[in-house]
Amino acid sequence: MANVLSKGALFPPELTNELINKVRGKSSIAALSAAEPVRFNGQTLFTFSLDKEIDVVAENGAKSNGGATVGTITMTPVKVEYGVRVSDEFVRASEEIRLQYLRAFAEGFARKMARGIDIMAFHGFNPRTGAASAVIGTNNFDSQVNQTVTFAAASANDNIEAAIALVDAAEHEVTGMAMAPAMRAALGALKTATNSNESLFPELAWGNNPGTIRGLRADTNATVSFNSNNDRAILGNFRDFFRWGYAADMPIEVIEYGNPDNDATAGDLKGHNQVYLRGEAYIGWAILDPTAFARVVASGT
Repeated sequence: MANVLSKGALFPPELTNELINKVRGKSSIAALSAAEPVRFNGQTLFTFSLDKEIDVVAENGAKSNGGATVGTITMTPVKVEYGVRVSDEFVRASEEIRLQYLRAFAEGFARKMARGIDIMAFHGFNPRTGAASAVIGTNNFDSQVNQTVTFAAASANDNIEAAIALVDAAEHEVTGMAMAPAMRAALGALKTATNSNESLFPELAWGNNPGTIRGLRADTNATVSFNSNNDRAILGNFRDFFRWGYAADMPIEVIEYGNPDNDATAGDLKGHNQVYLRGEAYIGWAILDPTAFARVVASGT
C-alpha cells in the first residue's frame, strides 16, 4: 500500500511553523553544463563541422574544397513524475501550513529531478526501478561513450590522466568531471611521491567536494555509481558537446479524486480522506559527440 502522510500522526495540536526538507539530490550534469528550456515536443539540434584544415594558397593559385558536415540530433523530452498520498487534513490546515507543505514538496521534487537527470543521462536507468528504461534507450553515456579506462584505486590519478588522454586523442578538451564517491576516496587517499604523509589532493580530504580539482571543474555524486554500476568517473567536454534542458512548466497538482497512483490496495482517494500531490516535468538531453567523453569504470566495460 502507498505511504500516506497523516497530520495527526506527525504534528502536535499546535503545528510547527517549519517543515524541514530531508530530500536528498543534486545534479552533476547541472554543475558541469548549461541548461535551457526544451520545447514540449522536442528540439532538433544541428551539428556543424568543417572537415579539413585551412589551406595555404599561392598567389594566383587554385583553391580546393574544404568540405563541411552537417548533422542533426533530436533532443526528445522524457516525462517524469513524483506523487504522494496525503491526508486531507493537510489541505484543511491553515494556509500557512498548507503552503509550507506544498513548498517542501516542490523543493523535494526539484531535488529528485536533479538526481534523476544524472541517473537517466549517465546510465539510461529509470531512477525509481534502477533498471534500464526502454523510453530512454541508448541516449546515455554508458551506452554511447566507448572510451574507457579500468579503475584501480591505487592508480586513481593515473586513471584520470589516461581518460583525459583518450579525449585529447579525439581532439577534444576536458571541461569537467563527474566522479563517484569511490573515485573521490581513492584520489583523496593518494600521497605525494616525496612524503607518505602528504596528500596528493588535500582538497578532497574528509569527503570534501570542492567544485574544482587542479583547475578542472569536478563534482562528486553517488549518481555516477548509482545502483552499483561500474562507472567511477565520467569526464569530457560537457560545456560544448552535451546539452540538456527542461520544459518550462513544472506543475504541482493537487488531486482529490480517483486512484492516481494505480494502487489497488490504497483505493480511491475520497473514500479514504486523502488527496494526492503530483509533480510532473519534461526533461531532455543529448550527447552531441561521444568521443568528447571518457569513462573510468570498475571493469573494462
